Amino acid sequence: MGFNVWQEKGIPLEKQIRNWETLDVQPYSKLDVDPYTRTRGILMNGIEVEAALFLHQFARHVEDMDLKRNLAMVRRVEQQQQKMVNWMIPASESTLEVTIGYEQVAVDLTAYLARTEPDPYVKAALDFALLEDFDHLYRYANLLEMDDGIKAERIVGDYTEIMPGRPTMDEHRHPFDSVRKHVDCKTADPLTNMHILTITAAEQQTMNYYMNVGNRYPSMLGRGLYLEIAQIEEQHVSHYESLADPNCTWLEMMAMHDYNEAYMYWSCMQSEPDPRVKQIWQTHLEMELAHLHYDRELVKQMENKDIAEMLPGEFPQPTIMQSNKDYVRQVMAEQTSLTANGTEFVPVDSLPKDHRFYSYQKMVNGNGFVPSRDVIKEHIEKRGQDYRVETEGPHPVEKLRARHEVPAEAMPY
Repeated sequence: MGFNVWQEKGIPLEKQIRNWETLDVQPYSKLDVDPYTRTRGILMNGIEVEAALFLHQFARHVEDMDLKRNLAMVRRVEQQQQKMVNWMIPASESTLEVTIGYEQVAVDLTAYLARTEPDPYVKAALDFALLEDFDHLYRYANLLEMDDGIKAERIVGDYTEIMPGRPTMDEHRHPFDSVRKHVDCKTADPLTNMHILTITAAEQQTMNYYMNVGNRYPSMLGRGLYLEIAQIEEQHVSHYESLADPNCTWLEMMAMHDYNEAYMYWSCMQSEPDPRVKQIWQTHLEMELAHLHYDRELVKQMENKDIAEMLPGEFPQPTIMQSNKDYVRQVMAEQTSLTANGTEFVPVDSLPKDHRFYSYQKMVNGNGFVPSRDVIKEHIEKRGQDYRVETEGPHPVEKLRARHEVPAEAMPY
């Protein structure tokens, strides 16, 4: 593609600190912004938060003072990048409206990664969680219309359908069943390594967001919905982070993070229609290229290895935010009734009746208050039917087509 990370030097690290006026960017207009400009901003905020948190954890395991200082320098820049990206969200966009954007990220990012993922097991993991995030979008969209009179289609545009996925109340599984088999980062396709880093960062950001904003919702039902879905986001972070190779060294992981950041900023540039935002992606790409060269020298000095042997000069195919309606419907038709048993994805009716899935379900759903179900019930009571955007025809799962009553849970327990 004519772009090689080992030949492009980027902006020198010592020139990357910026002033407050530069960082305090003008937010986008929530009425005019392209839905995928919004989602790219949410995603890259998550990528930067992951970078900062990773570097803090790395520093807590380092005794070498020079290395600690190096990590602090890079981390300060990552924090500035995060502020610039996250500050694009306007104050006029409510917490719940932003939440719809978060779930659109989860749906269309996950679907695109799954469609392009070369590793069959990682693809299966992406498909599995895709249907859960798709359902979260439906639950929050019903809360948004019921409480604020705003239709979520105004936020997601014509790109993403809104209807039940794997019902959220069916998603709650014992923690033992949220851990997956990991890849070998040295032999895995570079795209697989990038996908794992990207989706882990995105889900972690969603988890963190709900952890911090869920208690600000004014109604008990809305607070409960954030509470319940936040627990599924925790499951998803466990699900995705366990795919990563734990045998990489800290320095190798740092290099992979910076490579992924550069790759994702480069990917964002490929389809960004807003010139002002595209310039942010360009600048941050040039910063991350310098970080990557910085990492390369550190690894050579401290581990006598060249990370260029692990990370290719030319990026893999770009990760693009785009509509995935047909793909989501296909996965929904085939996999809605799946659950997890250890590291595998299986039909729920294949589990023995004494499986920990059922006992865990009774613990969390057993007292009759299930916010993800009750928000649909209340919406139907107030407006006569649930809120959906089904542009491609009836729901692919017959049990989930009812609109004037709470759709039946897909799992037969």
